[in-house]
Amino acid sequence: MINKIDITGNGFKPDEAFKKYVEKRIGKLDKYLPRGAKKDVVVKIMVTETDRAHGEKFEVSAAMDIPGGKVIAAKDDCTNVFAGVDLVEAKLTGQIRRFKLEQTPHLQKKSFKNLFIKRK
Repeated sequence: MINKIDITGNGFKPDEAFKKYVEKRIGKLDKYLPRGAKKDVVVKIMVTETDRAHGEKFEVSAAMDIPGGKVIAAKDDCTNVFAGVDLVEAKLTGQIRRFKLEQTPHLQKKSFKNLFIKRK
């Protein structure tokens, strides 16, 4: 579980239910991280409320600081902040998996390429 999650709002005040939901959804992303990077990850969630002519919209953005100087970021616009957290979580998951493929030598695409080469 990711322990360092900072939740802030601009025009939106995050309540306890929202904070718990974010900690539940974003906190479980550590299972996709490489083992050495799990303890020191810091996640910053920013929710910005934008009033539009056709109704309220929220912009949910997340930045995940991984040790070694890597920052993984995702952003989405939605009408429901809880749905926005779900969308941002899905985007972060894909980016973390790509990061892990790059960092872990035995999972790199080059090793899989040799499995499917026809040999004569």
